[in-house]
Amino acid sequence: MSSIEIKRVDSQKLLEDFIQFHYDLYRGNKYDAPNLYSDEKHTHNKKENAAFEFCEAEYFLAFKDGKIVGRVAAIINNRANERWQRKSVRFGWIDFIDDVEVSKALLEAVEQWGRTKGMTEMVGPLGYTDMDPEGMLIEGFDQLGTMATIYNYPYYPKHMEQMGGWEKDNDYVEFKLIVPKKGTMPDKYAKIAQMVMKRYNLHVRKIKRSEVFGKEQVGRKVFDVVNQTFGNLYGYSQMTEAQIDEYLKMYFPVLDLNLVTLIEDWNTPDHKLIGVGISIPSLTKALQKCHNGRMFPFGWWHLFKALKFHKTKIVDLMLVGILPEYQNKGANALLFYDLIPWYQKYGFEWGETNVEMETNDKVQSQWQYLEHVQHKRRRCYKKNI
Repeated sequence: MSSIEIKRVDSQKLLEDFIQFHYDLYRGNKYDAPNLYSDEKHTHNKKENAAFEFCEAEYFLAFKDGKIVGRVAAIINNRANERWQRKSVRFGWIDFIDDVEVSKALLEAVEQWGRTKGMTEMVGPLGYTDMDPEGMLIEGFDQLGTMATIYNYPYYPKHMEQMGGWEKDNDYVEFKLIVPKKGTMPDKYAKIAQMVMKRYNLHVRKIKRSEVFGKEQVGRKVFDVVNQTFGNLYGYSQMTEAQIDEYLKMYFPVLDLNLVTLIEDWNTPDHKLIGVGISIPSLTKALQKCHNGRMFPFGWWHLFKALKFHKTKIVDLMLVGILPEYQNKGANALLFYDLIPWYQKYGFEWGETNVEMETNDKVQSQWQYLEHVQHKRRRCYKKNI
């Protein structure tokens, strides 16, 4: 008889324990990028997170000898299931000690809940939407994590193999991009950018903070591009108006707009927005200094230094999106033609691409003119239930 007890999170206290477990399990780990506690509380608050317009979820904790030894979220994204004609229950925010009985019990809890909801398969790790971290790390355990991705111990994928019944559903890869020396620009980026501006009348635009929420609603247009760009990618569900409002309020006030580049088509009367590139200084080291993910008493200062004074050698490419009909016109070269000089000015030495589907050759081809290396791989698993 298993000594593992699974409890459904049905109180505020247990939800706090659910969030806290990751900080406890990864305390002192030099690769993990722990999220802010306040962000995690918001994400899992069913009254606050706009994703719950179309998602439903339950959270589970595993106990052994009265001590928390694991956690998992069971999620059904109804929009994604409808879009992809699947009956999937997702598992996400999964953490556990190195005990396969624990990981097995957690996933069985997700499976049982999914069955009661009429689901026929289990997939993950996935979040509520594509804006949440995705995929279990299977390569690159000695590489620094990012705030947009999952870091996990090497024993996690070993447990998946030991349990049996799981198969690969999708792999993501990540690349480390070396920033060219100051004052230099890859010739191909420069030539293609100049050609694109001349031949297709596409142009770079920088925005002011007042324009994000102003009359032009530039911020909303950015996410419209994201919806159209990623609409056909694995498991994607279109962002709702409420979600867009939520992300605009959460992220745009703290972005360095020098690191946000827009591309417009000047052949159209309204200068249609057709591409976007958003970068931020890496916050991983700063987040590691926020005790238990708290902003206070000193966490805010470390984050402020990273965001305002760029006290990091790493830049995270959070979002790169070009409308499908412009992807073969070299529009992405314009993004880097504009952004690379800013990376150089701020002293960034290398960039993180974050996750890309391994089959997305179009995205990966845009790194060919930079020195780069694939340094991480992560996997989404699938199991029939």
